[in-house]
Amino acid sequence: MELPLGYQEITKLLPHRYPFLFVDRIIELELHKRVVGIKNVTINEPFFQGHFPGNPIMPGVLIIEAMAQVGGVLARLSVPGLLEDQSKQTLYFMSIDKVKFRKPVVPGDQIRFELEALRTGSRVWKMGGKAFVKDDLVAEAELVATIG
Repeated sequence: MELPLGYQEITKLLPHRYPFLFVDRIIELELHKRVVGIKNVTINEPFFQGHFPGNPIMPGVLIIEAMAQVGGVLARLSVPGLLEDQSKQTLYFMSIDKVKFRKPVVPGDQIRFELEALRTGSRVWKMGGKAFVKDDLVAEAELVATIG
């Protein structure tokens, strides 16, 4: 696939759909190694209706979910045959460690997710992820997921 990956390509790789698809673009990709993805945060996001009225802040769990979805693109493209095997379409969280939230994310922000593969395999992946708004680190975590 040719970079950048947009909505059409991402929906071929991930099972998520609106309102739970949190990846707008993949801008960098090194198979088995690293990936960089973008999420544009807008006031139209449904979670802003209740989090928090008058002071909209993107929920931290959704920042981590978006980070995991970006990592899912890396895993799906890196494991040979995974795209063709319909029985292994879904990636499931196994653990989330070392999560830190540094700054709030608000409407108008663009989050850049940078993930590095720490351990790869045909079924289990561990990734270290960081989320940035401009040059500010807003969140980080280690994610472990299983495929299928």
